[in-house]
Amino acid sequence: MFLVRTGSIEGYEKLVSQLGQNPPQLLRKAGFSPAQLHQPNTYVSYSKLASLLDSSAVLCDEPLFGLRLAAGQNLMVVGELALPVSHQPTLSAALSYYDQHAHLHSRGVHVHQLVRGELAEVSLSFDFSNASGLLQLKQLSVCQLFNGMRVMLENAGQQLKFHLRQSRPSQGNWHWDVPAGQLLFDSHLDGVSFPASWLARSPRKLEALVTDHLEQRIQFLESRYPNNLQAQVCHLISNLLPHGECTVGSVAAALSLHPRVLQKRLQAVGSSFAGLLRDTRLEIAQQHLRHSRLSITELALNLGYAEVAVFSRNFKAWTGESPLQWRQRQRTEG
Repeated sequence: MFLVRTGSIEGYEKLVSQLGQNPPQLLRKAGFSPAQLHQPNTYVSYSKLASLLDSSAVLCDEPLFGLRLAAGQNLMVVGELALPVSHQPTLSAALSYYDQHAHLHSRGVHVHQLVRGELAEVSLSFDFSNASGLLQLKQLSVCQLFNGMRVMLENAGQQLKFHLRQSRPSQGNWHWDVPAGQLLFDSHLDGVSFPASWLARSPRKLEALVTDHLEQRIQFLESRYPNNLQAQVCHLISNLLPHGECTVGSVAAALSLHPRVLQKRLQAVGSSFAGLLRDTRLEIAQQHLRHSRLSITELALNLGYAEVAVFSRNFKAWTGESPLQWRQRQRTEG
């Protein structure tokens, strides 16, 4: 199953509004809930998201919709995977690391490195397609790759080229502010190119970007849930679950606390990490089963389960019903 984090289309609602359309209406028409975009670590169907971008481009009359969306994003659009990628010894190793761990962000896309003489090419390929040939998704994804390369390669300049196989649109409402000749349409690849010698460069480390990201998250938690540690922990759990790495250590780190300190503070208010993890999983599961079209398999993955059977067994222990039985009863009663 091909899945991607909703964080990949960060800024979607703002852009659609700027282009004079109704974001919730477009989302619902494509089978998404607007609430899904507010949880960037929620996984959704990759092909369905590609179709959302295509339909949005048509309705917004913006043939460069995917490119325009990605141009306003930063490298954290791939989540905290950005940090270990930037810590690899060389750019080539960073690209390989991302390809090997891309499933933490998306499943169904691959990164390829090829050296042609003195030129290196990094291209993207997808394990699925749609009626447009993933036109807008390729714009979005290649631009995200280009943005990442510009950040990791300081002073890249115009030697870093942006390639798209599609033809340049004859009309458009927006023009990307890059030097002439850096954005190439009708190319032989969807990806980027640069001098091959750069593959041996050490990528720029992104501690400042990630630290800023974490600080903003802590400030958000403190403003949204003042003096409520349990609510802060539940919020972090809901964001970390899809990565399959939701541990007391990862939650404590996000709060700048030692795991033992976090456990003691939760114990002091009559709670525990294990209990909050269970309650958060149950709440998220019930919300999706009641309101969304996620399959049971997709839901299990979003809750951090490697096996659907384990999720189903736990859910039945919590509610007395399997996820499918619970969903069917809710819809019958509703």
